Amino acid sequence: MTCLSCKSGDCLESTTTYFAELHNCMIIVKNVPCLKCSQCGEVTFNNSVAKKLYELMQQADALANELTIIDYATKVA
Repeated sequence: MTCLSCKSGDCLESTTTYFAELHNCMIIVKNVPCLKCSQCGEVTFNNSVAKKLYELMQQADALANELTIIDYATKVA
């Protein structure tokens, strides 16, 4: 797949670290599967990964810590 951002790189399967701020809490999700552009580094998530990230954000919000670090492989209740 060609990168939608730079239009010249190839998107390859990889993993990334996802950062989000939610209600004054910093959330870090490690080892998230993604497609990463070989040219510009742009990261894209497929629908199932985006859905799981959303579920992990809901789970982290319930913990209400100032900093939460989650591995992507974490089971969502």
